[in-house]
Amino acid sequence: MSETTLKRRLTLLQATAINMTDMVGIGPFITLPMVISMMNGPYFLYAWLAGAVLSIVDAMVWSELGAAFPKAGGSYNFLKETYGKEGLGKMMSFLFVWQTMIQAPLVIASAAIGFAAYFSYLIPVSPVMAKAISGGVVIAIVLLLYRKIEDIGKISVLLWGAVLLTLFFIISGGISHGNFLAPIKHINDGLTMNYTFIAAIGFASVKSVYSYLGYYNVCHLGGEIINPSKNIPRSMFLSIAGIAVLYLMMNISVVSVVPWQVAKDSQFVISVFMQQLAGPMAAKIITCLILLVAFASVFSATLGYSRIPYAAAADGAFFKVFAKLHPTGNFPYVSLLVLGGIAFVFSLLFKLSDVISAILAMRILIQFISQAIGLLILRKARSEQDFPYKMPLFPLPVYLAIIMWAGILISTGLTMVLGGLIAIATGTVVYFIKAKVNTEWPFKGKATNILS
Repeated sequence: MSETTLKRRLTLLQATAINMTDMVGIGPFITLPMVISMMNGPYFLYAWLAGAVLSIVDAMVWSELGAAFPKAGGSYNFLKETYGKEGLGKMMSFLFVWQTMIQAPLVIASAAIGFAAYFSYLIPVSPVMAKAISGGVVIAIVLLLYRKIEDIGKISVLLWGAVLLTLFFIISGGISHGNFLAPIKHINDGLTMNYTFIAAIGFASVKSVYSYLGYYNVCHLGGEIINPSKNIPRSMFLSIAGIAVLYLMMNISVVSVVPWQVAKDSQFVISVFMQQLAGPMAAKIITCLILLVAFASVFSATLGYSRIPYAAAADGAFFKVFAKLHPTGNFPYVSLLVLGGIAFVFSLLFKLSDVISAILAMRILIQFISQAIGLLILRKARSEQDFPYKMPLFPLPVYLAIIMWAGILISTGLTMVLGGLIAIATGTVVYFIKAKVNTEWPFKGKATNILS
């Protein structure tokens, strides 16, 4: 007989490790030249600062909701609570799970595709072999996650160590080069505060924000965090602060050795950086470390996302089969296997550049903006005692988060925005069909649940 609920066994250290591992991944290594190219100047560092600011502001929203509703599934529970369990919240939470079944595998696939792309620095890789590598990464991750949460917590700390080792290796290389502060001294060279700069930082922030995503992973694991009212907010802010410093130092380190004019066109900029410093062997070593970091990122992302369909199914709002827990490991194995299977297919079908913008467009519409608005509604409807964490200067950070996410959404481009709207429209149709059959909101009465 299997257990029916998740257990709180993840510590603050483990939660922070999971967040930071998810945040780094392959993202900063592949987006670094993209950001420089979009900004086209030494002031590209401002795009990374903008990503950090947005993450901190948005983390305040996540912290209030995560501390108040520390359950598996994160935004699924937030949207249900803020928009009403028996009203609009039913549709909003359903739409979140609906887009998660598409968006989460895209996130997993993006890291796997990035892994395969960077692997080609070591040996030539044909298109078919690249697909085999990315698909193999997804399979390996699912196998590694197919175990109880306390073991996963220990693995996460080890992978987190590999992430920090890689970033410190890169940063120390730039410092030892002796020209580390030069990029900071010249950060404003050629900078003009006009519409062109604002537009450039907006488009570049799409890529830099992608590299910060994951600071909220702890909310998806809310039902497994020890002392969640304190550890959920702490792990997010610790993660963002630590990663922001590491990202900035890494960028400064790289362009102190490889001029930004060269770095912006380099597919393997970190490997080129290390080769200039210490030769071909060092470049291969750093490439292997980056691949390990990419693998670690897929591990953390898949772990968090596997809890979302489980939470919805356990709540009766999604297909019942997803609520099953492993009989001995007590983890949502059906959810893990299904998301892993979809991610495997996506890793064989898509290109990395398209995946990044698609991920952001889908998330912003249903998740980030909707739950920020929901928090404003919830704060008016409930007592302050219901919120263990309270953001400073409320509600200003919430409004800032909404405005910034709207700007990022526009920057993803019309095609991606339309794609996100189509996904939402399709999910809405499916919800109303389900609601009509089950006579759920906005229909009334009782009926047999078609999801059971």
